[in-house]
Amino acid sequence: MLKLIRIILVAICCVLICVLGTIFSLIRFRHPSNVGVMARWFGRLYPLFGLRVEHRFPDNVDQNVPAIYIGNHQNNYDMVTISYMVRPRTVSVGKKSLIWVPFFGILYWATGNIFLDRDNKNKAHNTMTELARRIQQDNISIWMFPEGTRSRGRGLLPFKTGAFHAAISAGVPIIPVVCSTTHKKIDLNRWNNGKVICEIMQPIDTQSYSKENVRELASHCYDLMKKRIAELDAELAQVGK
Repeated sequence: MLKLIRIILVAICCVLICVLGTIFSLIRFRHPSNVGVMARWFGRLYPLFGLRVEHRFPDNVDQNVPAIYIGNHQNNYDMVTISYMVRPRTVSVGKKSLIWVPFFGILYWATGNIFLDRDNKNKAHNTMTELARRIQQDNISIWMFPEGTRSRGRGLLPFKTGAFHAAISAGVPIIPVVCSTTHKKIDLNRWNNGKVICEIMQPIDTQSYSKENVRELASHCYDLMKKRIAELDAELAQVGK
């Protein structure tokens, strides 16, 4: 019964956010801060899932320096956990098919996000070039999930290199964002589903990297994020004892 109530409440809230958010975003059509506003609206829904979410930000988080943020992509619960971490003047890159998701697709477009055609390698490459241009020209940051898909309990998946090519081309840092593991830890029939920690890590300078050693940069970021996720999981396990 609790699960059904939660599903209904979440569905109502999501539709309301999408409708009101679309109106808001059309008024400020594709403003670069629209995405962050909408992400935080969704990120406030976590109590409906029986979660407590701690958001950890570094002291320099509001310096508003253009960067490419990379996050771990676990499952649909990312909508109410890691999404809250999206900063002002940050837009995301998502697959082209998102436009067809009822209510959400039009919101995703109106807020100013960037669509990626993953089935066309040439278009995908051009999108990365376009990202670098927009970062420099519009003074914005980009949010990406370098795994390319939800991990669904498989741990941190290998990173694709698109985000790292774009960061090197634009000459901006990579900023990892991590969320503790949520796979199989949320039961919608359970009142209390515990705590989740989301954290923005320190920027990683890309100046010493080039397209020739871009995979080295991706591997470095992967190792840092994997280690930090394990540390967050261990911290939560210790608290739960």
